[in-house]
Amino acid sequence: MSEKDDIEDEIYIRSIQFNTLLIQHYYESYVHKNSCMTSSQTGHGCGNMTARERFQHSGETVSRYFGKALDMLCSYGEKMIKPLDPEFESVAPEIMRDKRYMPHFKDCIGAIDGVHIPASISPQHQIPFIGRKGIPTQNVMAVCDFNMQFTFVCAGWEGSAHDTRVFQSVLRNPNSKFPKPPQGKYYVVDAGYPQMNGFLGPYKGPKQHFQEYRGQGPRNEKEVFNQAHSSLRGVIERTFGAWKKKWHILRNMEGFSFKKQVKIVIATMTLHNYIRRHANHDRHFDIDENSVGISNDEMEMDDAEEENHGHVAQEMEAIRKEIAQSLMRARGTANF
Repeated sequence: MSEKDDIEDEIYIRSIQFNTLLIQHYYESYVHKNSCMTSSQTGHGCGNMTARERFQHSGETVSRYFGKALDMLCSYGEKMIKPLDPEFESVAPEIMRDKRYMPHFKDCIGAIDGVHIPASISPQHQIPFIGRKGIPTQNVMAVCDFNMQFTFVCAGWEGSAHDTRVFQSVLRNPNSKFPKPPQGKYYVVDAGYPQMNGFLGPYKGPKQHFQEYRGQGPRNEKEVFNQAHSSLRGVIERTFGAWKKKWHILRNMEGFSFKKQVKIVIATMTLHNYIRRHANHDRHFDIDENSVGISNDEMEMDDAEEENHGHVAQEMEAIRKEIAQSLMRARGTANF
């Protein structure tokens, strides 16, 4: 990043400082920590009343400024939620210094997955938002790099929408600004995504999550690949975990319109990236990769969706096989 970009960032950050502090102060002091609400009730209602008393403004005024802050943060998200290296010319430092992944995954540029965020929807409109979790959610597709920063987000899909549908809609939308992988580069994805050029999934059949190999290690080339692939892909789950730990408002957004709930997702991801880039240390990012579990979406796939994954791109199949063989050679050398 150039000095000019740094200066522009600083000017922009200062211009939204008041609004950002309003969000943080309003949320942390009058919503999350309000004594008249239990931890499971963190939301808007009671906190708004306390904020009105504290700031001596009407609830409409507090809500209006909160909305302005969200809009500004979402706008700033266009600068913050994108790859630092948009051409993907260099190997990710986190891969470069980890012998588990280097040189095998040197062309990997990030991980993709979906996450379901509880949604507050009126009863008459809830049905499309209720998916496998049995509660209304919005399905959020996100991409992250290996420094646990979001590089793309598509929020606002109904909870019943399958990850594949969201993913394909993003790829087909020329205005989505999705950072497509250059030739020879790829994202790691789970088995729920189409196996196509630029998107590397696991082998089907063998265990697909690294935690499944505890007690009994991988026995063949495909299992060796799946174990390493899953371990590398775990960065997206850790990124989601850090994001949700910091922003408890994501657990319950009752009282906000759905449009505002979508903006809260994007605004908090923007702040997540800003903190990750500029904070010397933040405890919420200290997540042990071994603590990341297997998501329900990873374990369950509709039969109809499974059919969409039948044709594997030959280029990705060749890359997968090359990586698997490279991993096997490294294991052989280590065991020698």
